Amino acid sequence: MRDAVDYLPRRAAELVEEALADTRVVIINGARQTGKSTLAERCLADHPGAVRRYLDDPGARSSAAADPVAFLDAPGVMLIDEVQRVPELWLAIKNTVDRDPRPGRFLLTGSARLLGLSQLPDSLPGRSETIELFPLSQGEIHNAPDCFVDAAFAEGSRLRSEPSELRRKDYIALACRGGYPEAIRRSSPRRRAQFFKSYLDDIISRDVHQVADIQRSADMRRLIAILAAQSGGLLNYTRVSSDLGLPASTVREYIGLLEVIYLIRRIPAWSSNATARAVATPKLVFNDSGIAAHLLTGVTDHAAIGGLIETFVLGELTRQLTWSQTMAQLHHYRDRDGYEVDAILEDNAGRVVAIEVKAAETVRTDDFRALRILQNRLGDRFRAGFVLYCGDQQLPFGAGLSCLPISTLWTTPAS
Repeated sequence: MRDAVDYLPRRAAELVEEALADTRVVIINGARQTGKSTLAERCLADHPGAVRRYLDDPGARSSAAADPVAFLDAPGVMLIDEVQRVPELWLAIKNTVDRDPRPGRFLLTGSARLLGLSQLPDSLPGRSETIELFPLSQGEIHNAPDCFVDAAFAEGSRLRSEPSELRRKDYIALACRGGYPEAIRRSSPRRRAQFFKSYLDDIISRDVHQVADIQRSADMRRLIAILAAQSGGLLNYTRVSSDLGLPASTVREYIGLLEVIYLIRRIPAWSSNATARAVATPKLVFNDSGIAAHLLTGVTDHAAIGGLIETFVLGELTRQLTWSQTMAQLHHYRDRDGYEVDAILEDNAGRVVAIEVKAAETVRTDDFRALRILQNRLGDRFRAGFVLYCGDQQLPFGAGLSCLPISTLWTTPAS
């Protein structure tokens, strides 16, 4: 089995199995090297007769392009790995599942946001389910519950956290390691840095060119380095355009491509009728804090550390939202008066859990200023406000507000 050494169970496995039971096409989508192929293989262990097609194999790729219909002919579930490599398959899959609507016909993996690729001729509305696979969460790495999101909405300000042994230096180390399985296996910082370098070289030379015709790779490399310095902050297109010496339209296009291949993520701004003065600028984060830290080449500056820790926390929240029972969306908040909240989780009922991130081992009353303002504006919709920090214990800071160790994100059990 591919990449089975030191395999860490993924929470997405249960999601894939559930989807195969009632959905015709299941797509595991995510960045390169996150373990999509290994996860797909393991999910097929209980499906005897499953057929596996790997499109990184030149022969399989040529066959799929030459005769897509025949390539898809199989009685049971078919795994097609790296399906974005042969766009011609897309319509053939659609026609196949339209003629035979049994669930669990195809399990697809891809290293880009497939439906965002312009060369794909059609989507599969009502026929497919996409499960996003990000780098490993801390709970997956350390066999911890990973239930903060569900507990925060279920318990609100009653949520309780256990004391933590981790301190600021430990969180920085975790953030610099990131969540890619190969990076975790490499205990030597030098060898881990080599992985990150090779990874970035690979996605620039392969993934970026796979989704767009980018002629100047040097511009893309410079853009990625500039964005790493902004990770965890508001995305200032004008500043990036000026730093690169490229038109803002080109910068927007390039940033969109980096999001398609799962290197970065734009977190949308949040507003409601109660917060009319909200700013609409998105926040930028790298999907893996280890990649961001590598690009910063030695994280010592206070602002850089703050951005890195925030990137780390937002990454953990992003991962949890893919499997949490609570249907919630992740946003950030900033108003024209300069008050900002790093993470806003809003569920389908409009309830809000607000989170500030501090790369310090102590918390002050002023750290809750923006949370209190939001609490007053939202009233009963405000479920709880937390400052996640590098300290060791939970402390109350008024009704509905408390500070929590960052490790609460993955050590909190289900309610």
